[in-house]
Amino acid sequence: MNVSQDAYNQLQTSAPGPKGALPLTSEMLKQWPSGNLFGLTQNVGMGWDPKKLLGQEILILGTQGGIKAEDGTPIALGYHSGHWEVDVLMKAAAEAINEQGNIPFAGFVSDPCDGRSQGTKGMFDSLPYRNDASIVIRRLIRSLPTRKAVIGVATCDKGLPAMMMGLAHMHDLPTVIIPGGVTLPPESGEDAGKIQTIGARYANGELTLREAAELGCRACATPGGGCQFLGTAASAQVVAEALGMAVPHSALAPSGQLIWKEMANQSVRAVTNAIAQNLTTKDIITDAAIRNAMTVHAAFGGSTNLLLHIPAIAHAAGCRVPDIRDWEAINQKVPRLVSALPNGPIDHPTVRVFLAGGVPEVMLHLRDLDLLEENVKTITGETLGDILAWWETSERRRLVHERLKADGIKPEDVIMNVEKARAIGMTSTITFPTGNIAPEGAIVKSTSIDPSMLDENGVYFHKGPVKVYTSEKAVITAIKNQQIAAKDIIALIGCGPSGTGMEETYQVTSALKHLSYGKYVTLITDGRFSGVSTGACIGHIGPEALADGPIGKLRNGDIIQVKIDCRNLQATIDFVGADGREFGALEGKKLLEARTVHPELRANQDLPDDTRLWAALQAASGGTWRGSIYDVDRIIEVIEKGMEKLKEEQKESSASSSM
Repeated sequence: MNVSQDAYNQLQTSAPGPKGALPLTSEMLKQWPSGNLFGLTQNVGMGWDPKKLLGQEILILGTQGGIKAEDGTPIALGYHSGHWEVDVLMKAAAEAINEQGNIPFAGFVSDPCDGRSQGTKGMFDSLPYRNDASIVIRRLIRSLPTRKAVIGVATCDKGLPAMMMGLAHMHDLPTVIIPGGVTLPPESGEDAGKIQTIGARYANGELTLREAAELGCRACATPGGGCQFLGTAASAQVVAEALGMAVPHSALAPSGQLIWKEMANQSVRAVTNAIAQNLTTKDIITDAAIRNAMTVHAAFGGSTNLLLHIPAIAHAAGCRVPDIRDWEAINQKVPRLVSALPNGPIDHPTVRVFLAGGVPEVMLHLRDLDLLEENVKTITGETLGDILAWWETSERRRLVHERLKADGIKPEDVIMNVEKARAIGMTSTITFPTGNIAPEGAIVKSTSIDPSMLDENGVYFHKGPVKVYTSEKAVITAIKNQQIAAKDIIALIGCGPSGTGMEETYQVTSALKHLSYGKYVTLITDGRFSGVSTGACIGHIGPEALADGPIGKLRNGDIIQVKIDCRNLQATIDFVGADGREFGALEGKKLLEARTVHPELRANQDLPDDTRLWAALQAASGGTWRGSIYDVDRIIEVIEKGMEKLKEEQKESSASSSM
């Protein structure tokens, strides 16, 4: 390797070190651990003024990815726009902390992009990453023992849930979330959800090569923020605010803009006030706050992935973990009030939801329906009731509404009262099917099934022969080769935690949404869906195929009956026929119990060991319906019992060999 002569000439072997002296006292030297003292040395070594060392230390953790030049141009790309501008919020927060006379610290735990990994082996790491990142976040927090509070800055599908889980574990620390906001839609073009279907649409002759290239170029119209629809990223931001972890009206702000940057200052003021009031995370994230978050999620029509993340946050916070009955009860009573991508009926992008008032605006309607618990505390130190009373008459509310009206959009056409929502056919968000194929339950975002596919009573009904596939790749290949047609039922099996790390099957569900015949197709799977998925797509089927779930015993040509009541939120999926004969669900159950698994069913051969370990640990902890968490006590119990069993087997083996 060639090195210039100057590199050798300028090579130093010692330096004078920082000027000044540490502000030490006799008590500090006698009482402080060596780590705290050495920390001061490290601080001035990095350039901090020794005279400013005695302020409160506040840790900022962010999911920043990529490297930018001073003017913002990319030097090295990030994985996605959602973490591309996170550093701007972190810098603004750090400056605000410094101005207070306190000391900001910063750490980074970047995150992947589910959109980038769709249809690839990268998706095998998606959901497991969340747990790993949460562990790293907690370790980083504990590794700075002098911090007085933590600020988490995150945006997208796995980074933000991981950040919320990590901070929720910090029961005795003040913590605040700064959501990373949203990217803007193009003035002319497609959103970042629809654009992910250009391959399938081109292969089916519904898009030209030029259209695909041009539309794909401009779908992410601004460089930062999460996607423009109420997918997992946006839904997670909404939940962070609904929990009280984020300051009011912070979710879904347009990334990079002044109103977005101001959240950093507001969040710093909130968290330093929380330090002064001794207001900690356990005071914010309570059982009541979890219920409020589930309620707001339902009102927004949020991503079904939050049914994995909210229980995980509750577990981290030491709260009661909601189960399927809790989700059913909330979705039965909470109306959907937001008309936005991807659910419609009017596909407003998320920036319009923000301008229509975002989370506090939706909460006003929920308050009027007596669906919220208003006495919960928020990171501001005020109760939710106080926040909503402020929002109702605030200048901020008036100004954002006026800005939306300037674009010709009425706020009440984006966030509606219950009467208007029902009048235009909006139904509650999620239904939980059961049946002989899903004895533990399943999920369908029933509010997003095309209304033209429902009868006069709001019921979706589909009965017919099933086409069984054991990989997402096989399904998307069939779609691109025009082997899937209207009125088909698809079973995609082996996509649960044990098979693929519970991959997102959005490559399939998005194609069905945006192909002309897709609304006539039903999909059932033990995998999960992207938050932007819509239609008659039934996921999270339990038990998963590789855990002896009945879905893993289906064969091509089996008759499946799907019935989804989108108004009363009741649904069934049953095996009701085979070999030219039809029968009832009870007989179908017995036949499935007697069957062997599908001959091609197996875990993906490329599933990483890291993901196999995650799958085993989350299964021991209660599986996906408990949020795919790590319940340490249950895991240790399982391991100890397993070790005892092994010892017994070794003794028996040793005894028999000596005879």
